[in-house]
Amino acid sequence: MTFLNAYWKNLILINYEIDPNILKPFVPEGTELDFFNGKCYVSVVGFMFMDTRVLGIKLPYHINFEEVNLRFYVQRHGERGVVFIKEIVPKSLITLVANSIYHEHYQTHQMRHNFTEYDRYNTFEYCWKLNSKWQSIAVQTDKVLLDIDEGSEAEFITEHYFGYTKYNTKTFEYEVVHPSWQQLKVNDYSINVDFEANYGTSFKTLHTAIPTSVIFAKGSEVSVKNKKTIHY
Repeated sequence: MTFLNAYWKNLILINYEIDPNILKPFVPEGTELDFFNGKCYVSVVGFMFMDTRVLGIKLPYHINFEEVNLRFYVQRHGERGVVFIKEIVPKSLITLVANSIYHEHYQTHQMRHNFTEYDRYNTFEYCWKLNSKWQSIAVQTDKVLLDIDEGSEAEFITEHYFGYTKYNTKTFEYEVVHPSWQQLKVNDYSINVDFEANYGTSFKTLHTAIPTSVIFAKGSEVSVKNKKTIHY
């Protein structure tokens, strides 16, 4: 059964190689870290939720909104998925529903976004306010849509189709259904994020880390299936 339908649009994905030992405490039971070419990754992802429907219903004032999350990559029996360290949205009802039903790690903060089209390039920015200070991620991109190459780091980052949640001694799994995405080439980017304040001391090393890649995906319609408890 489908829990949520939406359009995920204009995704900025900033990707870092990270020491797997940092992530081990966050790995849900029954899953294991997923590696690409021997590297372990964590990503800051900003995007727009558009045309959002929960159980087929559009909730007033909760249809279009921003999200920024920090996530890493796991697998279970060959299925590739993600685990979220934190997901930030501007709507407290979204936080309440996601945390209570899916046992995710949502927080509510003031947010804003800015998209601008120029003759030769586009700019995209997501911002959120933490402890009275604005945080932001932004990119400048080309305007021509490109396919994501098979076997590339970009494919690894964008094609994980399950979510896993660690909750006490249980692990919940939910499927995320969407087609393969196209991308715009990223020519420049900026990151203004206090990683320790946002995500804890475990991730403060990201403040001085250089991303392995910055990806911009146009997105698509997405369906999030109901969660289930996995047994291991």
